[in-house]
Amino acid sequence: MPKLFGTDGIRARAGEFPLQPAPLFALGQALGEMFTKRSNNLRVVFGRDTRKSGQWIEAAVAAGLRSVGAEIVSAGVIPTPGIAYLTKQFDLGVVISASHNPFEDNGIKLFLPSGAKLDEKDEEELEKKILYVDWTANDGYPTVELLSQLAEDYFNFLHDKIAAGLNLQGFRLLVDCANGAATDFAPRLFAKLGADVKKIGCEPNGENINKDCGSLHVGKMHSAVTKIDLGIAFDGDADRVLLIDQDASVVDGDRMLYVIAKHYLLNQQLDPKVVVATVMSNIGFEIKLKELGIELRRTDVGDKYVLDELIKSEAMLGGEQSGHIIFPKISLAGDGIITALQILRVLVERGQDLKSFTSEFKTYPQLLVNIKVKEKIPFDAIPGVTETLKRLERQNEGRARILLRYSGTEKLARVMVEGADMEGITKQAEELSKLIEAGIGV
Repeated sequence: MPKLFGTDGIRARAGEFPLQPAPLFALGQALGEMFTKRSNNLRVVFGRDTRKSGQWIEAAVAAGLRSVGAEIVSAGVIPTPGIAYLTKQFDLGVVISASHNPFEDNGIKLFLPSGAKLDEKDEEELEKKILYVDWTANDGYPTVELLSQLAEDYFNFLHDKIAAGLNLQGFRLLVDCANGAATDFAPRLFAKLGADVKKIGCEPNGENINKDCGSLHVGKMHSAVTKIDLGIAFDGDADRVLLIDQDASVVDGDRMLYVIAKHYLLNQQLDPKVVVATVMSNIGFEIKLKELGIELRRTDVGDKYVLDELIKSEAMLGGEQSGHIIFPKISLAGDGIITALQILRVLVERGQDLKSFTSEFKTYPQLLVNIKVKEKIPFDAIPGVTETLKRLERQNEGRARILLRYSGTEKLARVMVEGADMEGITKQAEELSKLIEAGIGV
């Protein structure tokens, strides 16, 4: 059976399967049938980013939900984590967004009242219904009722709760909203907190979301960051953020996690002394945390895996290099605005600029080698790989890191080695690559 749900909901080209009126109606109907078993009076809140396809996709899913008696409202254009926050007042939250993808794409993310995303078991059940349903849906569904107060509720939560007591007087911020969902939220919030705000990427037209702006394209911020204390760049749906310091250096998720973890530790607030990140986080981050007595726990790539480990370990902080950071005691969804506020609070309370914090952090060189393979078998089934890997890891003694993984979309094996010695990691990558190529290479 084809997979419709990836690591972050459904994502595809708008107008192509499954983002077409009939399967979208079927999805809404299947969601309604699933959730009416859990709630007699099903109430659903929608939100979307600024893509021009968002409104008709929202209308089609909503029509399917209405067909089984659900009550529907929309918060309009709002960051994805805003719906995660608002869903606690409802039975289900639906976000129409393709996050950092170009405007031609769109997607659907589903949230539970806890703020967590729908689990894989429910996704599999929905896939069965969508793929094998007798579609009778038509195009041209009515738009969903907009309840603008919902967006203000989220804004007030950020201002009154997350930013409580935070005074940004004297801060000069450059804010890039990727022409996306944060446009009417982040600049207004930072300005209300007293910052001098300059903004770019805040003129959405339905087709320019993520286009040469935002966290994927920070070049505009590099040229505009002079005489600015901090650059803040969101992606299209504002669940992630990257920062630019006053020297125009990019501060990624690893560095933000380090700054916040150290602040929590100094305030005796980091309990347990654990940070969660993915296998892609740099070993320099892990080494620096270890020096502070903080354990780094790694997961597979994907925020849902980070969240699973955060809940399991009861840790306070986790995320990805991409800037998707989760504070589970605040929200189970990554929220770029909350992340930026947390960093700003650290800078205010410590009386330091971001550069002084991150200068403590050394990013180690990383080498990635791709090998074309004829099949994807466990690496320990390839002759010599396990023995070599164990020998190299003993040799590295925690000063270098090796990661073997397969591409999720291509017939490629990836060998990643990182460490302080570029010559050494190059030799290790070559040794492992030759073994994989000899075993299963094309």
